[in-house]
Amino acid sequence: MELVAGCYEQVLFGFAVHPESEACGDHEQWTLVADFTHHAHTASLSAVAVNSRFVVTGSKDETIHIYDMKKKIEHGALVHHSGTITCLKFYGNRHLISGAEDGLICIWDAKKWECLKSIKAHKGQVTFLSIHPSGKLALSVGTDKTLRTWNLVEGRSAFIKNIKQNAHIVEWSPRGEQYVVIIQNKIDIYQLDTASISGTITNEKRISSVKFLSESVLAVAGDEEVIRFFDCDSLVCLCEFKAHENRVKDMFSFEIPEQHVIVTASSDGFIKMWKLEQDKKVPPSLLCEVNTKARLTCLGVWLDKVPDTKESFPPAAEPSPVSKEQSKIGKKEPGDTVYKEEKQSKPNTKKRNLAGDSKKATKESGLVSTKKRKMVEMLEKKRKKKKIKIMQ
Repeated sequence: MELVAGCYEQVLFGFAVHPESEACGDHEQWTLVADFTHHAHTASLSAVAVNSRFVVTGSKDETIHIYDMKKKIEHGALVHHSGTITCLKFYGNRHLISGAEDGLICIWDAKKWECLKSIKAHKGQVTFLSIHPSGKLALSVGTDKTLRTWNLVEGRSAFIKNIKQNAHIVEWSPRGEQYVVIIQNKIDIYQLDTASISGTITNEKRISSVKFLSESVLAVAGDEEVIRFFDCDSLVCLCEFKAHENRVKDMFSFEIPEQHVIVTASSDGFIKMWKLEQDKKVPPSLLCEVNTKARLTCLGVWLDKVPDTKESFPPAAEPSPVSKEQSKIGKKEPGDTVYKEEKQSKPNTKKRNLAGDSKKATKESGLVSTKKRKMVEMLEKKRKKKKIKIMQ
């Protein structure tokens, strides 16, 4: 098991987790051991995603970097987007979906690392996306004040809902029977079968991260030190606890045998692991913590021993679970374009070690250089401007 976290300082941290019990009493105390720090990006990290083999990171430098966690080497870089990478989500071991400020959602083959489909998803930026547990649907929100449903089987837009404000988070529940849409400090809870809001929860401060702990219990973190657990049925706050000394930036929850754990990362530099109780009215107990001394932005947990049964999206023959709700959810988007089999986005697959000297590794790397790519882009823009002036 390994915690991975990105920060404003352009570094990806890796910490190996060693679960262990103290000899005296029933109190559990886990240990975090620094495994690697890697400086591959040229701007702050903005997103991280994990499957059973790879960790991928997105950045304001417009690139996605791939790390092979089993071999502990960098696997390559994806350079399709032309804006900050805002969200990254794996579905099983076969597919990765990315969203960015350029308004695109890209579906990647996570074996060959080719861009299978590139969809112009929002008129503004894509701020967040979430994949339905079935793999048939995805939801996305953007700066065009819309909530969009995507048919991942066919790679096209299914429905559009005008939500009248810019949402910055959307998240499916574990069974996919409901989802939440976050606008500033407000949480709207939608039911899939009716596609309508069943309730609204208001947090004290702007929300930065939410995680479903069960089908009905939602963990909420924001621009404050406190984390709250809400019941999505009764809309009641079950408990709250002080997790950090500064705002909480991201959370991640996972289950291992006899353990349900939530991990938190904060602007105070700390990553903390908490043991959740069965009764969510009881605040969790701290298992371990580590101070990275960096301004953390995103978080993931790589579980090397947990098998991933979701290999790929379902075949096209399977019906969409919301096909009956078309008239309720909204109208079909006529203008979205899907580009298939975009081979040019395959990364250079030369590798470099994660644990070594990051500066040395950068010089020896055969990966796509972000600085070189940006230089080429600038030169091309200047040439285009010169051509326009000549024509005028």
